[in-house]
Amino acid sequence: MAESTIPVDLFNPGQVFACLGFMELADVLLGEAAAGFEWSDPKRAFFRLTASSDTEPVKAVLEYLAHATAIRLTPFDYIEPATGNTAPDDLSDAIENDSSSEAEPNTVAQNSPAMALDTFPAPTADPLSLPVRLSTPGRTPFDLSHWADGSGRNTFKLYSGNRSAEHIARTMLSGVRDNAKKAQTKYRGIEQLWKERHDELVAMPFDVLTPIGGSFNFDPRGAWTALDAGYSPNMQKHGVSASPVVHLLAACGLEHARPVEIGIRHVRYFVWDGMLPPMLARVALQGGITSLPVQEFHFELALSGKNKIVTFAQQESAL
Repeated sequence: MAESTIPVDLFNPGQVFACLGFMELADVLLGEAAAGFEWSDPKRAFFRLTASSDTEPVKAVLEYLAHATAIRLTPFDYIEPATGNTAPDDLSDAIENDSSSEAEPNTVAQNSPAMALDTFPAPTADPLSLPVRLSTPGRTPFDLSHWADGSGRNTFKLYSGNRSAEHIARTMLSGVRDNAKKAQTKYRGIEQLWKERHDELVAMPFDVLTPIGGSFNFDPRGAWTALDAGYSPNMQKHGVSASPVVHLLAACGLEHARPVEIGIRHVRYFVWDGMLPPMLARVALQGGITSLPVQEFHFELALSGKNKIVTFAQQESAL
């Protein structure tokens, strides 16, 4: 068994969800994953991950993502929209949309890869909310579909406007090229960070920040509204710094587990002490294992246009 230990901010919900993402991918890629948190002080905490491998599981997951591509998943009877462009629902979405919109189309790409599923998770196929498959040659794929969950569970879909899940996933993986200088990267993704800041990324994957465009809205460090900033970063074409690792792995972590929404945009989650396999860790996130030592946190989902944005959490209690 190999082990990784990385720092985590328990007050950043996206980082906690991303810890589950590391666990889920390690279990798929390496097998026999187990994960847990360690804290003497909640302000200085660590996430431990073990898996059946000779390679440190955090490193193995990051290497997988650095070479992964995002593929849309559709039902067999899916018909592509008549146009590759989807207009914003209103002016606020046009303004509060992601800041990568000036760099490349931020819409449904008709010529992008797609794969039909035997069983589709949602009753209808929204072109902006199609599930996404992370695929690396020779490795087991991993599907992201929590925003299209038709089971009745909270989908915890935060992004809105004319962004597609596939576009966001591609941006988090491979960044965005600068249209004015096509050989240069305007916004870096995990692929570029793996090449440029490899050792730092492996040691502190949640702390390697970079200007990014549109995201899944999981990392509060990159959250903004025009009012908060005093101006619109999007209209001025200014990027905001956050972690593509947090955004993408949080989406992976929510594939089989969701935090508990206990009021309108009021969300609760738990972190636990000790190592748990994925099936129990998913329950522990919701506080469903009462015998475990846990820390409880809650946070509000802020609004930016029609987008919901994760904010920093407060500690509710120590049990």
